[in-house]
Amino acid sequence: VQLQASGGGSVQAGASLKLSCEVPGSTFSSHSLGWFRQAPGKQREFVGVITWTGSSTYYADSVKGRFLITRDSAVNTMYLQMNRLKPEDTAVYYCAAYREPQAMGINPADFGSWGQGTQVTVSS
Repeated sequence: VQLQASGGGSVQAGASLKLSCEVPGSTFSSHSLGWFRQAPGKQREFVGVITWTGSSTYYADSVKGRFLITRDSAVNTMYLQMNRLKPEDTAVYYCAAYREPQAMGINPADFGSWGQGTQVTVSS
């Protein structure tokens, strides 16, 4: 099952956006969930991850203090609140589930259920 990110758009630098990722219930309750992004000509990079319990999060240094990952178990949805956006945040954003249940990592190769992603464009 693919996880589908949504909520992208085009904004000015300094603005905020909130992305959503709907997750199957069985995955939501037992797998860590991550956000990644890929800019044109670059490799997919880690943005942040939240554990299967929602008790812990971890962020890339480039977004720490600006981005926040949350999850709502009532609707099995993960969110990425992006604040103070910069032009270098421009990318396609993806959500994915960590392959191993009740574990966490940041390597994209250890995640699965990738969807098509959602485009975020930040202009200066």
